[in-house]
Amino acid sequence: MKPDIHPTYGPVVFRDQTTGETFLTRSTLAGQADRLPSITWTDGATYPLVNADVTSASHPFYTGKTVVLDSAGQVQRFRRRYGLSANQSDKKGQQS
Repeated sequence: MKPDIHPTYGPVVFRDQTTGETFLTRSTLAGQADRLPSITWTDGATYPLVNADVTSASHPFYTGKTVVLDSAGQVQRFRRRYGLSANQSDKKGQQS
């Protein structure tokens, strides 16, 4: 292995901008600690702080607040827009 090619890997605190939830984990962003703000964690140590727009605390998949899209409504809108009826068959499949 080549020496000195791996990024610094260390503890970093991620804060969800939506919920304010904070997570202490390890990341390669620890190498950029001089450019990041810092936060004092519950153990008394100071860690670099990364503000995240979406985390597991606010993402709909993890919170159980998923939004179900109405794909049938999208199909109806497509047919209405292009003047297709529901029982109109595919022209490519028919032979003359």
